[in-house]
Amino acid sequence: MRKDDTRLAIDAAAGAFEKWRGQTARTRATVLRKWYDLMIANADDLARIMTLECGKPLAESQGEVTYGASFIQWFSEEAPRLYGDTIPPFSPSQRTLVLKQPIGVCALITPWNFPIAMITRKAGAALAAGCTAVIKPASETPLSALAIARLGEEAGIPEGVLNVVTTESGRGTKEVGEELCTNETVRKISFTGSTAVGKLLMKQASGTIKKVSLELGGNAPFIVFEDADIDAAVEGCIQSKFRNTGQTCVCVNRIYVHSSIYSTFAERLAARVKSFKVGHGLDEGVTIGPLISDSGLEKVRRHVEDAKEGGAE
Repeated sequence: MRKDDTRLAIDAAAGAFEKWRGQTARTRATVLRKWYDLMIANADDLARIMTLECGKPLAESQGEVTYGASFIQWFSEEAPRLYGDTIPPFSPSQRTLVLKQPIGVCALITPWNFPIAMITRKAGAALAAGCTAVIKPASETPLSALAIARLGEEAGIPEGVLNVVTTESGRGTKEVGEELCTNETVRKISFTGSTAVGKLLMKQASGTIKKVSLELGGNAPFIVFEDADIDAAVEGCIQSKFRNTGQTCVCVNRIYVHSSIYSTFAERLAARVKSFKVGHGLDEGVTIGPLISDSGLEKVRRHVEDAKEGGAE
């Protein structure tokens, strides 16, 4: 899809906004709860789609579906609790009220490493508040986005309230993102991804003074003190470093261990890593799936060579 398709999606979201915001919070909550129920009922199919798209082991995909659905459940419960505030006035003859109202059309731009959870975390909040949304999933994982959007439609989300604009790798991504950022109808941008792209989106959105929320790259040291439970520390490191084949923004990028326990920690960590099973994400027992792309593989190769040159064995 390109710029014209994006405009159609934005226009559809704008056209559905007034009716959706006019629904009671309880009505929106009921629809969201049905969406959650359908995601749980179709969890196995959603997990298989995710594994086939991004390669993560099936067990991790199943966990993400449950985790992603929980956002819809939570926001369905929060929808009726969008309370305003009464603020103490400066004058006894006045009363100050703060009302919370939906902002309008929201553009939700999500990454490939958590292709369901990152969508539901954003879309659940937007729809619960009475906003409409245009989702731009990563070009590597369009089917996961389309699958949960289809379930949302079955749950009763009205036409135009939830829209998905897909792209191909290297084709259309930049112009779709630019349209979402510069189109005056879009009132809010929510993006999860790289710092470089986040900077670009913020710059593009500045011309129309959009509200922008960015979740960008992380920097994650793992620190093990001398009095730590070593087995628990090893397990925590494994979960952070190797989840989704290490392709997360909170992935451990350096490990600091107290010298008094370094050898023990290193031995136990190495033993756990040796127990991993690498393979196709749908194969039984696989704990490490493939990387997302050739460029991702090349990046890891460069890191390995750099580590060897620095003395790693």
